Amino acid sequence: MPTPTGSVKQNSKTAPSSTKNSKSKPSGTKQSERNRPLVQQQKIITVANGKGGVAKTTTSINLCAALAAQNHRVMLLDADPQASASWWAKRNEGGLGFDVASVEDPLQLDRVPQIGDYGVVVVDTPPALASNALAAAIAIADYLVLPTPPAPLDLAALIETVRTVVKPANVSYRVLLTRVDPRSLRETMEAQNTLLDLGIPAFHAFVRAYKAHERAALEGMSILQWKGKQAREAQADYRRVAEELQRDWRD
Repeated sequence: MPTPTGSVKQNSKTAPSSTKNSKSKPSGTKQSERNRPLVQQQKIITVANGKGGVAKTTTSINLCAALAAQNHRVMLLDADPQASASWWAKRNEGGLGFDVASVEDPLQLDRVPQIGDYGVVVVDTPPALASNALAAAIAIADYLVLPTPPAPLDLAALIETVRTVVKPANVSYRVLLTRVDPRSLRETMEAQNTLLDLGIPAFHAFVRAYKAHERAALEGMSILQWKGKQAREAQADYRRVAEELQRDWRD
């Protein structure tokens, strides 16, 4: 697989057999028109927030899994020095269903479009507004996904991220509400209304807080691979996010 020299290191345990030859095509290439993905050219998605603890890596992993399940060839680039996504991937010897690579030099992220024939590249970023890696990942993005819990303090930090680094970049984006209490959706509705009032676009879909997410991470699985309690509900949330994201691309 062609990679930017000295910039990324691929985790071989996560690579499906089709990546051994950069010219090979995923098994879904000959799909019927009815099942063809809505995205026909490479898209670079950066998952970002200046605050930690907002389910950023969880979103990166599970968004990749949901897109890969829809026959996209997906690469996840781990540009966070904490390397949580790489740690997650290394725990799964059978692979996540998409490729994962750690970014050794974030300043080389401008070479991402040269990485193979991936339909979607997702970049997981550090939770630091002043980070060079965050700035570089936003600069190359076609689309930003901004995860945040709906709590007021989390929402305030997200709004600051939008004001200081997202809007100046002039790139399409949406806020994704995460860690939503499934027993009470009032706070989520209030958060969506606040964002609407501020002119900040948000996904209609949101991600509910289930123990399934924690357990899947500990096992090195995406939520789509998890078979335990509440798996179906947790999987449905990320499938809806992926579908809405693709509709936004198509429109």
